[in-house]
Amino acid sequence: MTFKLDGPLLLAGAGNMGSALLSGWLERGLDPARLVVQDPAPPPHVKEQLDRHGILLQAEARSLPEAPAVLVVAVKPQVMHQVFPPLARLAGRRTVVLSVAAGRPIEGFEAHLPKDTAVVRAMPNTPASVGRGITVAVGNPHVTAAQRETCDQLLRAVGEVVWIREEGLMDAVTAVSGSGPAYVFYFAECLAEAGIQAGLRPELARQLARWTVAGAGELLHRSDLDADVLRRNVTSPGGTTFAALEVLTAENGLPELLRKAVAAATRRSRELAK
Repeated sequence: MTFKLDGPLLLAGAGNMGSALLSGWLERGLDPARLVVQDPAPPPHVKEQLDRHGILLQAEARSLPEAPAVLVVAVKPQVMHQVFPPLARLAGRRTVVLSVAAGRPIEGFEAHLPKDTAVVRAMPNTPASVGRGITVAVGNPHVTAAQRETCDQLLRAVGEVVWIREEGLMDAVTAVSGSGPAYVFYFAECLAEAGIQAGLRPELARQLARWTVAGAGELLHRSDLDADVLRRNVTSPGGTTFAALEVLTAENGLPELLRKAVAAATRRSRELAK
């Protein structure tokens, strides 16, 4: 992968998502000399990585020799109002601001930036830490084709990328893919507990649940078949899986619970954006 940058890449925030992106960029050949990281207290493993690659680390927003080509904002949403205004002053005429902060709308960044500054809002999820995330991105009208391509390359360093036109869909995106890994982890918890209730030793039940969920996810990832086809392929009429799915798909079963869960997460995302 060849990253096309007309200036430095400034990463603000080296927490879970910021460090995942940083590792992905370095693994895919981004020149460490083009990177500047700003974080007052990066985790020890990130500090070691920065030192090993000779990447400039700053504790806070400072002037750079030239305006960044990309300003990646990966700070916690609750401190955005404190952190972003000083960062915004570093943006130049050709800078694109790429935010991976959950729940923060584009207009919130535009308010602190020079008029017509390009802004991309992205929603990655936690599997990005193992290079298997999915990110949904949307840009404001000032994002050029070249800037979009640059942001796409940077985000693809940690998984798949999908672009949308309507920022209003980001709340539902957050509810499905942003929060989705937690739903899957909880399913694994519940599956293990159900196994224990059925008589399995706790260690065995947890091992079976972990490998079943991980393996099914990998099969879905590698297969060209949709999830419903894969489900039907392992469901024999009148068999054990059929009996279990009759319970899961019954009225007020898993489909209805997930609809309510995604709706609740979507509402909360909209509330947090205000």
